[in-house]
Amino acid sequence: MSSPRSAPRTARARVRAQLTAEIVEVARAHLATAGAAQLSLRAVARELGMVSSAVYRYFPSRDDLLTALIIEGYDALGAAVEAAAGDSLLQRWLAACAAAREWALAHPHEYALLYGSPVPGYQAPQDTIAPAGRVALVLAGIVRDGIAAGEIAVPEESAPVSREMLDAVDLPEGLGGRLVQAWSSLFGAISFELFGHTHNVVEDHEQHFTQVATRLAAGVGITPPSL
Repeated sequence: MSSPRSAPRTARARVRAQLTAEIVEVARAHLATAGAAQLSLRAVARELGMVSSAVYRYFPSRDDLLTALIIEGYDALGAAVEAAAGDSLLQRWLAACAAAREWALAHPHEYALLYGSPVPGYQAPQDTIAPAGRVALVLAGIVRDGIAAGEIAVPEESAPVSREMLDAVDLPEGLGGRLVQAWSSLFGAISFELFGHTHNVVEDHEQHFTQVATRLAAGVGITPPSL
């Protein structure tokens, strides 16, 4: 059986891929102990027993390493949400939202890198845009399926979202705007829980989250049979 196209084909490439993965793994651990703002290539190099100049051959700057961590985080989150399944539109929506929450709770420091306070001096490059949109595309796909099945009506309303966004999610303007509201509210609810804003306020976070996700679904036209 031939190797996957993305697999390194030479010994040098395999060694480089392995060292790159080790650098990223150590850097990910540093997120938990020092935080993204204090991420240091020198500290990562020391832990790996490498000179800092060797690490710079893999990641020329701290920002390059941060970008790798961000892309990897978005891709892991996106893959978890894409793997969620359900029979009805609502079940699919709730499963996708629950998968995002579960990933965040299991990876709080990586989630904080993606949706927490911006890292001073860091500007995310274009490479992060597509991975960052994977969750939104899953939710948009559920809405599109609902439109195609005649289960979701398309509202005739304008929305303050860009044409680029509407094209990316392939939804009419009204639903595209509502999807953006649902997407941002989803991560707002997750962030409030993860960063402690609902502690001593919400008694059952899982039940609360399910109620939030159900209301977000209703906002894009996905409602339970009883509604």
